[in-house]
Amino acid sequence: MSHRVLTGITTTGTLHLGNYVGAIRPAIEASRAPGVESFFFMADFHALIKCDDPDRIAHSSRSIAATWLAAGLDPARVVFYRQSDIPEIPELTWLLTCVTAKGQMNRAHAYKAAVDAAVAAGEEPDAHVSMGLFSYPVLMAADILMFNAHKVPVGKDQVQHIEMARDVAQRFNHLYGRGQELFVLPEAVVDAEMELLPGLDGRKMSKSYDNVIPLFEGGAQALKDAVARIVTDSKLPGEPKDPEGQTLVTLYDAFATPEQRASFRAALRAGLAWGEAKQQLVALIDSHIGPMRARYEALMANPAELEAILQAGAARARALAGPALQRLREAVGLRAYTSTATTVAVKAEKAALPVFKQYRETDGKFYFKLLSAGGDLLLQSQGFEQGRDAGQWVARLKREGATALTADAPVQRAGTEADITAALAAFQEA
Repeated sequence: MSHRVLTGITTTGTLHLGNYVGAIRPAIEASRAPGVESFFFMADFHALIKCDDPDRIAHSSRSIAATWLAAGLDPARVVFYRQSDIPEIPELTWLLTCVTAKGQMNRAHAYKAAVDAAVAAGEEPDAHVSMGLFSYPVLMAADILMFNAHKVPVGKDQVQHIEMARDVAQRFNHLYGRGQELFVLPEAVVDAEMELLPGLDGRKMSKSYDNVIPLFEGGAQALKDAVARIVTDSKLPGEPKDPEGQTLVTLYDAFATPEQRASFRAALRAGLAWGEAKQQLVALIDSHIGPMRARYEALMANPAELEAILQAGAARARALAGPALQRLREAVGLRAYTSTATTVAVKAEKAALPVFKQYRETDGKFYFKLLSAGGDLLLQSQGFEQGRDAGQWVARLKREGATALTADAPVQRAGTEADITAALAAFQEA
């Protein structure tokens, strides 16, 4: 199997120039690398968590799909589909939900932020929490695990969700794999060098700051109007200008060749007027995105073509998802009554369980340790003044599994994360 990379595309709002330079352009370039099987999907199920306006959901999804295609995403080279066109994904979400600890979901950043906001406002902690928001990481895990993606490009705020997907995959593999890895353990890819374009006022380009340059919306005039609002210094035409630290120059650099960058800087130092510099910036950007804008407008004017592209992508995705889900249904016991796996009773020998050992040291304190079935040390506790405290932690670890291993857990890890997770899962299964 080739190396798989999966990218989820949020389907709310409209995209701006910063989105193109920081996310769309590098993702499309990466999809052209040899030996990579790329999956790009419109995350419209996720959009329902944030938006309850059906018309906005539909328009935004259509606009963003057209944007990615216009920007150069090749649907013949990648698998490009709408999340809601793959019914196997919500079914897998349920299978994963049944092996996901609530305690793990309690620690999800989005849920904790919603609770903190409600408490700060004097409301009930879960006042604004839907089950969609609470279970969002499980749906995200299903998106990834459905296609056994190896790499998932995400922002720093999403790394926790990839770690959760790994934990859920490990538990599912342990419970139902019978020695086989049903799921690949995905890895988050965070691009520390990702280019963040400044907005019109020099801050990060963001709609919340109202400082964005539109990508396609509003056409060439909207681009020209936005660039005209870029903040510059007060140097007059003919006066030398320092290009360093200028928002206008940073935006120019995002589209220019090295030769163009050098020439633009030299012209500013020689006294190029800011008005003329802005006209040059508009011309440069439009030379790149003008043809894309024409393709975007054509797709938006022909929804049947856009729909056909997405349906073709969905067919390719389902050709993979269908057989994969059938294997998972068999694994958990959702089988036809005539299935050999159902009619033939196969009793596997009961595997030896790992063991907790509690003891008291010569310092008078109480300790516990977790040993693998083979006797290898996996966890070693700190000393407790009371034996019951050690016992309570042992009980908690048996009950909650790896989700109890928070940063303040009074233990030191001696084994690998995979071995510890599997050992604790064995107690929960038993």
